[in-house]
Amino acid sequence: MSNDPLVIFTPSGKRGHFAAGTPILTAARQLGVDLDSVCGGRGICSKCQITPSYGEFSKHGVTVAEDALSEWNSVEQRYKDKRGLIDGRRLGCQATIQGDIVVDVPPESQVHRQVVRKAASNRTIVMDPATHLYFVEVDEPDMHEPTGDLERLARALKDQWDIEHITADLSIMTRLQPVLRKGKWQVTVALHKSHTATAHKVLEIWPGLTEDRIYGLAIDLGSTTIAAHLCDLRNGEVKASSGVMNPQIRFGEDLMSRVSYSMMNPGGDKEMTNAVRTAINGLTEAIATEADIRPFQILETVFVCNPVMHHLLLGIDPVELGQAPFALATSDSMSLNARDLDLSVMNENAQVYILPCIAGHVGADAAAVALSEAPNTSEDLVLVVDVGTNAELLLGNKDRVLACSSPTGPAFEGAQISSGQRAAPGAIERIEINPDTKEPRFRVIGSDIWSDEDGFDVAIATTGITGICGSGIIEAVAEMRMAGLVDSKGLIGSSAQTGTERSVAEGRTHSYLIHDASDQGGPRISVTQGDIRAIQLAKSALYAGARLLMDEMGVDKVDRVVLAGAFGAYISTKHAMVLGMIPDAPLDKVSSAGNAAGTGARIALSNLAARREIEKVVREIVKVETAIEPKFQEHFVNANAIPHATDPFLELAKVTNLPDNNFNTKSNDSGDTGGRRRRRRS
Repeated sequence: MSNDPLVIFTPSGKRGHFAAGTPILTAARQLGVDLDSVCGGRGICSKCQITPSYGEFSKHGVTVAEDALSEWNSVEQRYKDKRGLIDGRRLGCQATIQGDIVVDVPPESQVHRQVVRKAASNRTIVMDPATHLYFVEVDEPDMHEPTGDLERLARALKDQWDIEHITADLSIMTRLQPVLRKGKWQVTVALHKSHTATAHKVLEIWPGLTEDRIYGLAIDLGSTTIAAHLCDLRNGEVKASSGVMNPQIRFGEDLMSRVSYSMMNPGGDKEMTNAVRTAINGLTEAIATEADIRPFQILETVFVCNPVMHHLLLGIDPVELGQAPFALATSDSMSLNARDLDLSVMNENAQVYILPCIAGHVGADAAAVALSEAPNTSEDLVLVVDVGTNAELLLGNKDRVLACSSPTGPAFEGAQISSGQRAAPGAIERIEINPDTKEPRFRVIGSDIWSDEDGFDVAIATTGITGICGSGIIEAVAEMRMAGLVDSKGLIGSSAQTGTERSVAEGRTHSYLIHDASDQGGPRISVTQGDIRAIQLAKSALYAGARLLMDEMGVDKVDRVVLAGAFGAYISTKHAMVLGMIPDAPLDKVSSAGNAAGTGARIALSNLAARREIEKVVREIVKVETAIEPKFQEHFVNANAIPHATDPFLELAKVTNLPDNNFNTKSNDSGDTGGRRRRRRS
């Protein structure tokens, strides 16, 4: 074993031995720890801030002395005097390893830190999980009564807990005898009983009465993001929430491009399956570390996902989902062992439940939304919109529920946008544009201060302004429309037409400049004509899906709209309405449900009756297939306008007057007199 000091990084859990005098930043790079540095370790950028921890860490098996890092130096002092450094923080490029050390990498120092936009919402859930702990006293073996230890454990459970039948996999059998003897014939067992099975299955066994809690994961496996909630199976408490990018993005941004990759590349489906399972294992380890539990305490996992993700998780080639009639290998719920899916970080006997799919393009995530929001029990007509790279829509009431999916693409998540990025510290998430001056003000993730307020520069010192995320681009386009910078067809006006130098000519089109730090080596963040087009395409697909459901239901308006998903939690209803993403409705009848799919997964994790309920409900939901509906294209084209070419949006008109301008002139880059006449008229 190496005599060199041991370095342990949290929250990643990565560790390694390094020679005394090695900078923390060097150790992080060699271990693949996500620690930022822009200046190459010269103490200039301060991106590599870390927080050392001292004392005894029994979990890690180390004791950290006060002199485990080199002394505070002049470079760190200079930075603290100039820019400020939180007490206890060090610069990873300056602090060198002198002894065993535990180092925390704060979120703002992580290059690829994903903000969990799909956070857990508060929800009262009746706890009746499939997995429970039971303490039993087992009879000792008797030469005169030739029964095995498992049989006597089963008898103890029957006598003491009235549990009739148990089964156990070989991995439990190999540990059963030593654990029984270590516990002096008193043990705690974790038993799992599926809502469809008659026997309980032994998942884990501890000597004596254990203090360990048992946990479950509710995982929303999205096309772009994998979000997980770690829940205590005793009381349903969410101990930690975490998210990672779905690594399948490198095979294609949207679902159909991944199906196409599988079609065009033999073995491509297996590549994507391996990638997502590896990511789930990494996420499991990270969330266990964050919650300070051991991964083997995770005994159950519930997945919700769209059909393509569903098949790729299971290792099923999704080729049939790429062509009519879009046949699923199975639409029923599934109960599996975690090891069947190569989920090796959690307990080896952990059980997996996957919610049922509704149809070929409406998956278990839509079923989870239906479980969470229960449109089938609504007295009024409700439209539930779960927006992601692939949007799921539910329309209905207690009499009838319809469902469809719509291929919105990744623009709402900040992808395919010129200055777009994922939701991470430094990304613009809120924006307002003054309709008179055309000047913007904005907020970035990681700060509650607006860009025109005192203290903004200090608040964003560690993150900077890096780009614009999904909620930011949606608000930007809607604000541009309200401020008269964009016309109803989505065209950005020239500086002469709009009256602001922030409208910058780019060839035959224009862009709107939000922030320019190029003179300091920073980014130039703008909304281009291409960005507007990407948002128009995405929102048109969403609106067309909603209109198809309304056509099928025979209605022209809905009573209320529920926005679900990360989008629903972070975008204002007014901006969504201005864009024409959703049908016109009174703004007080448009609400956010947060991550409804994740909430549905948590409900299914915590309550067996909910699993039976959703399996019944999905059989009664009527699927509308957007891909083959002839009116989809008509609805799509009309929805290209902002907010809409033909639908009047009377409720929206009560709260805002949208400028009636038109920038589609022959001399669009020079700003013609037509544009000037329109401004004078207004």
